[in-house]
Amino acid sequence: MFKKIFILFTFFITFSNLNAEVVQKIIIEGNNRISEETIKVYGEIEINKNYSEIDLNKIINNLYYTDFFENVKLNLRNNILNITVKEYPVINQLIVSGEKRKSYEEEIKKLIKLKEKKSFIKAYLIKDVETIKKIYSSLGYNSAEVETKINTIDDKTVDLLFEINRGEKTKISSIKFIGNKFVRSKRLRDVIASDESKFWKILSRNTNFSENLINLDRRLLTNYYKSLGYYNIKVNSNIAKINQSGNAELTYSIEEGKRFTINKISTNVDQVFDKNIFFKLNKIYKSYIGDYYSPFKVKKLLDEIDILIDDNDLQFVEHNVQEIIEKDYINIVFNIYEGEKNLIQRINIIGNNTTNEEVIRGELILDEGDPLTNINLEKSIAEIKARGIFKDVTYEVSDGDQNNLKIIDINVEEQSTGEISAGAGIGTSGGTLAFGIKENNWLGEGKSLALDVEVDEESLSGYLN
Repeated sequence: MFKKIFILFTFFITFSNLNAEVVQKIIIEGNNRISEETIKVYGEIEINKNYSEIDLNKIINNLYYTDFFENVKLNLRNNILNITVKEYPVINQLIVSGEKRKSYEEEIKKLIKLKEKKSFIKAYLIKDVETIKKIYSSLGYNSAEVETKINTIDDKTVDLLFEINRGEKTKISSIKFIGNKFVRSKRLRDVIASDESKFWKILSRNTNFSENLINLDRRLLTNYYKSLGYYNIKVNSNIAKINQSGNAELTYSIEEGKRFTINKISTNVDQVFDKNIFFKLNKIYKSYIGDYYSPFKVKKLLDEIDILIDDNDLQFVEHNVQEIIEKDYINIVFNIYEGEKNLIQRINIIGNNTTNEEVIRGELILDEGDPLTNINLEKSIAEIKARGIFKDVTYEVSDGDQNNLKIIDINVEEQSTGEISAGAGIGTSGGTLAFGIKENNWLGEGKSLALDVEVDEESLSGYLN
């Protein structure tokens, strides 16, 4: 069998080579905006190189991948490679109409695929309309309408217009839970982020129906149930009815499942480490045996392991967790092993236009020259996220100047860090007005500054924190 496969493979290679031809000259036609040299570079085309059918197909794929060309044709004959291309028209102006807020308009232009001064590709237009609708849906505008208009200037350039009518926000009129036998609905309402729309909650964003908020609710409910020992909890939020007033009626369907207790906890230590270092964990483990399972308890035990690793100055240590279900019990195994022996050459911070770099680096528990472990890297990213001043924090690890050196790029996406609050009350002594302003990233230094003012019929008071 192996011999037959080898013969077929050899035949395929030989056949491809027989149909190959050396390119001695290249002729490019149809290009106006894209230079011949650029086409050669992106197509990876070279003179005096042998090209088979497979190689020619690769050139076509490379050129299509650039998003420069609507059509690409190749013809190799008599050692001459003829390349005929048809360029996409270019977007001269990309206009977003109907959105008054500049920040929303900028976010739309950032997230859609079509860009000003770039190729106009009709296939991307439908996707971009859906992207815009999703943006508005995440803000609570679930009935947003998006129309597109294309003004063809000539066969090379177009103007593109997105006309947006975001409509009214969809409010959450009611929240119900079904299937929750062991946890009351009142308690679950305290767990989720969504809130029913009431006239006194006009400043709350969580009364607006959005897919992002629903997904957050599902995660919060899942984590809460798991913290109580319901390991196999399932939360469905596919029941969302829009009533006649245009508001949403949410129903969360919950399958609680069994409640699991911790039966056994053990440590599996790699032979390169001294097992006696982790022996003292057994005493801590015993205090958890018989308790209901919780991921937060597992996290506390991982913290204990990390303390032992730091106290004993162990390098290049990694660990993971195995959770084994047996009937109504869970056995937990902590695997401690030696990771790759890499060092950090450099850490780059990207995207911090407002926040001082020192604020971000101050949250890192690793530094340049330190051993690189996924544990410390993930902890560092978690510490940066915990500051609450970034919308998103991601990282990428790439190779350094040597095999054992790594470069870490930490990308932060900044968000609005200011808050405004207002309130009013009426009592037997008269009316009271309260107003507050808070900034969580003052001057980009990661410091919080708050001003609260309270006014009644007889006094004016306030404090600066």
